[in-house]
Amino acid sequence: MADRPKGYGMTAELADKKAAKRDPELEAQAIEWMQAVTEEPFPTDVTFEEALKDGVYLCNLINILQPGSVKKINTSKMAFKQMENIGNFLEGCFAYGLSKEDMFQTVDLYEAQNIPQVTNGIHALGRRAQKKGFDGPVLGPKEATEQRREFDEATKQAGQAVIGLQMGSNQGASQSGMSFGTGRQIHSDKY
Repeated sequence: MADRPKGYGMTAELADKKAAKRDPELEAQAIEWMQAVTEEPFPTDVTFEEALKDGVYLCNLINILQPGSVKKINTSKMAFKQMENIGNFLEGCFAYGLSKEDMFQTVDLYEAQNIPQVTNGIHALGRRAQKKGFDGPVLGPKEATEQRREFDEATKQAGQAVIGLQMGSNQGASQSGMSFGTGRQIHSDKY
């Protein structure tokens, strides 16, 4: 990890806010799931982010879920090779059907800038694996599926007459007492 200065002011506040979002329970669930899927022990002598930093574990994970996702896994300790592994894992996840909003960026993991997003990305991968029919261990709740509704023409016509609650009510509506647009009426006793 690059040695970054702590920062002051707003930078420090944002870093503290990001660190506060970190949930050890979600990380433990992600580790347990990854171990069960890969059948490889997760390193215990280092932190969560240090164990995943080289990208090898993640590449093995996506290759089990979607064989052939990462063609070549770099074992070099060179920074750009490790970041290439993380990038290959992310590309495999996108090909697997995950959206960019669900995943993290390479720098989030490699420089440990946003570990909660890394954890969320692994949970999103676990949900997607369930949806894709992966018959191994599960992580988190099942993703929702689309429930298409078809209505007959009579039901659609009946719905046209209904006023939605967001539009308010037309009960007792009238224009009595409204004077907008009418001329000013002056009454005099002389005439």
